[in-house]
Amino acid sequence: MAKPNPRKKPCPDGLLLLGATLFVLLLLWTLCSTRFHLTLFFHSYFSGRINKTSSDGLPGPPDRTFYDDPELSYSIEKPMKNWDEKRRKWLQLHPSLAAGVQDRILLVTGSQPSPCKNRIGDHLLLRAFKNKVDYCRIHGHDILYSNAHLHPKMDSYWAKLPIIRASMVAHPEIEWVWWVDADAIFTDMEFKLPMEKYKNHNLVVHGWPNMVYGDKENKSWTGLNAGSLLIRNCQWSMDMINEWAKMGPISENYENWGKILKSTFMDKPFPLPDDQSSLIYKLFTEKERWGEKTYLEWEYELEAYWVGVVEGYEEVREEYKEMEEEEGGLRRRHAEKESAWYGGKREEYMRRKGVRKKRAFVTHFTGCQPCNGEHNPSYDGEKCWKEMERALNFGDNQVIRNYGFIHRDLHSSAVSLLPYDYPWFDLY
Repeated sequence: MAKPNPRKKPCPDGLLLLGATLFVLLLLWTLCSTRFHLTLFFHSYFSGRINKTSSDGLPGPPDRTFYDDPELSYSIEKPMKNWDEKRRKWLQLHPSLAAGVQDRILLVTGSQPSPCKNRIGDHLLLRAFKNKVDYCRIHGHDILYSNAHLHPKMDSYWAKLPIIRASMVAHPEIEWVWWVDADAIFTDMEFKLPMEKYKNHNLVVHGWPNMVYGDKENKSWTGLNAGSLLIRNCQWSMDMINEWAKMGPISENYENWGKILKSTFMDKPFPLPDDQSSLIYKLFTEKERWGEKTYLEWEYELEAYWVGVVEGYEEVREEYKEMEEEEGGLRRRHAEKESAWYGGKREEYMRRKGVRKKRAFVTHFTGCQPCNGEHNPSYDGEKCWKEMERALNFGDNQVIRNYGFIHRDLHSSAVSLLPYDYPWFDLY
């Protein structure tokens, strides 16, 4: 019997292939359309968030500010105009940052762009920066480190002016910019700046009024020291920096200014203008304009000349140990953030007891030049570096004590674990 023919398939292969292709295309279209709408949704959502002022002040509002002005310049060669008004309007748009602005300080420091020539220069600068970071963390200050010359002619001691000015523009939420030289070291970590003293002033610098404004026939270029200074973020300061810089390397009369300053300050050791003698000259020749708003601080060491300080570290340390042995509350262990409070209590105790040997607030290694090593010839280079290490360890002891350790020997970076109730129970 003949074999029956097989039945044909009800759906040809071509039709199945066409259906599958249409299904895949439809699926791809659906996915792409969904992704497009999700993209629009998230773009719209996040754009809406960015265009709002957040409670913590991170994203900014869409309103135009002085930053949108193409004429605004960060250059020290272009004077800033109407800065107080610009800054006021910006703060109005950032209410979360405007709160507490009067107490806000930005510490600015820096060093040269290239590596140090001195074999231990980079190490010393790193530790000196760590010292400043420690102080700022304890007291709640922001800190900025610059290793760039923001103007090619403004280097060395003049490099501070461009970065101070740029910092004011970049940080309208800051009331004070505090410049501290790289070779200046905090050696009293508890001390808190008495900012209430300066409420009617715009510039605070360590100096002596009689040396700056008096003795016109025998002026000294050391009547103040510009290595540690506070300057208010305001139009007055913008104008002061502008006028101050005109005596520096960007001036066409730079060499002539050097002759004027050399003839004014008989003890000035070099012929070209420097920032320090230039500032003194501005203050006493235009006292009404600049001097009236400048506070010459001499009641504490906003910076202290290192030669007269370093030899007394051990003696001061013993004085403070005796103080804590007598007053148990001062040696109590505490959180690092409480250090300023304990510092205030220590000040009260010292006034009550008439204690005179205090830690210098800032020890300034003027003339040591730790980076390039070209120190003042009247100093011994090795002594400079060793004393900087001792100063750094002296300041660091006040920091790492809150972590349970201490440098027993100021000549060494080695640390020892502190016993409970130190110094009543001593290390030795």
